[in-house]
Amino acid sequence: MFDSDHSKEDEILQTDVKQSTEQVMEARHSVRKYDSSEEIPRGKLNEILRLAATAPSSWNLQHWRFLIVTDPAQKERLLPIAYGQQQVVDAYATIVILGDLEADKSALRVYNDSLEKGYINEQVRDTLVAQIEQAYQNNPQLARDEAIRNASLAAMQLMLAAKAKGYDTCPMGGFDREALIEAFRIPSRYLPVMIITMGKASVPAYPTSRFGLDELVIENSF
Repeated sequence: MFDSDHSKEDEILQTDVKQSTEQVMEARHSVRKYDSSEEIPRGKLNEILRLAATAPSSWNLQHWRFLIVTDPAQKERLLPIAYGQQQVVDAYATIVILGDLEADKSALRVYNDSLEKGYINEQVRDTLVAQIEQAYQNNPQLARDEAIRNASLAAMQLMLAAKAKGYDTCPMGGFDREALIEAFRIPSRYLPVMIITMGKASVPAYPTSRFGLDELVIENSF
């Protein structure tokens, strides 16, 4: 579904207004009211997802998966699951961020790739894969913690990438996880971490107040 036409995608991306990282970060605000008539071209949507997937992850296991909901009927199914928050319908794309609870199963693939590229040798690969497998087997809580932690890194990167491409987003934690899993047949391997709506704002978002560094920063120790 999301295979891109490179020539069209390149043309789309060349029209992007370049912004600094600082400008993008300061311009991003949570938007809850979207223009439902505005679509996101597939090339831009693919590029946003590609950029999101460049996020860092523990052991490079890339714990995130993106369930993209753009079909109007599917978004209507999602509406009661999201406790009636209209943004899931009006946004062009509603994205369920999933965390991989069995990311250790990706270890061999990840490190075989590094081996083939000459970044590591077989001994390092075997050591890392064994380390990962042991960590997941010995600490059941680790899988959930890592799934949430690393998928959240990709989620933040997705929102910044969307803003850089001219689109607005809103992270949502208010939804019925069990109903979501059932309605969209999400395999037990994946944990719904959050929902992100994405599209064009119909009403400009306002910047929220932020605590000053004097409240947020602790130097060296409490």
